[in-house]
Amino acid sequence: MDMSGEQLISASRDAVWKALNDPAVLQMCVPGCDQMEQTSETELNARAAIKVGPIKAKFAGKIMLTDMNPPTSYAINFEGQGGIAGFAKGGARVSLTEAEGGTLLKYESTAKIGGKIAQLGARLIESTAKSMADQFFAKFSEIMNANAIDGASASEDPST
Repeated sequence: MDMSGEQLISASRDAVWKALNDPAVLQMCVPGCDQMEQTSETELNARAAIKVGPIKAKFAGKIMLTDMNPPTSYAINFEGQGGIAGFAKGGARVSLTEAEGGTLLKYESTAKIGGKIAQLGARLIESTAKSMADQFFAKFSEIMNANAIDGASASEDPST
């Protein structure tokens, strides 16, 4: 399964890069994620509850960051196990460019799944993956916009 997309984020490229590398921000953005722990500069452990059609499973896995070119791009590779529900593994290339109104985030991803989830059919799996990506970026944009507002209000001079 391959997906790609782009999102305009109302924040500087440096701020977006920092947030994309912050386990706490990522945990808030990944649907169903209840744990995101950094184990090294380039590795994280994660756990998320995922529902695809009638199948619910908790996936535990590892996320590895490679080809890092701060604050412009990196590659994300992941492997996750969901018990009898199956497995997922894949990767994404993420790039950030400055744009009018903020930062343009582009991604291209690929994923492979196996086990019971793979038996549900490509359409259901692809629509679930697209929905999860949309939820991730909606939450990420919300967090980045809230931080921009908080940063603006914190820097205002109260004496004026």
